[in-house]
Amino acid sequence: MNLSQLKPPAGQKQKQQRIGQGMGSGRGKFSGRGAKGAKSISGDSRLRGFEGGQMPLHRRLPKRGFNNIFRKEFAIVNVGVLEALDGDTFSPQSLMKAGVIHKLKDGLKILGSGELKRKITVQANHFTEAALEKIKAAGGTATVIEKKSAGPKESK
Repeated sequence: MNLSQLKPPAGQKQKQQRIGQGMGSGRGKFSGRGAKGAKSISGDSRLRGFEGGQMPLHRRLPKRGFNNIFRKEFAIVNVGVLEALDGDTFSPQSLMKAGVIHKLKDGLKILGSGELKRKITVQANHFTEAALEKIKAAGGTATVIEKKSAGPKESK
């Protein structure tokens, strides 16, 4: 087999049609865009959801409720889950390694659901009052860690 004599099968390769190259190009005078209208000229770009001047669907539908753009979303863990885990020291990183939480989001919050019968040390961004009471009643310690902020933004 000679590699220099290899050719694609007949009909596989077709000549690419060059759009807007005049009357002899096979696309004609207006290059398949039609004679007039917004889409016939260059620079045509419409917004997503444009419906030809009709009120778009996303503006016709009612908006309900309030969406707080500053909302904080925490990874949550109950005290009962910490009781079931091995070890006596828990931090966000150790809980991620153990597979208890998958994404840290805006920090870790410990909730008070479940029972705690042993002494543990927990580091988290937030604790509920019930969680603090259960951890302290078992003789453990709860340390609040601060989430690192991006710092002040410079304005030019």
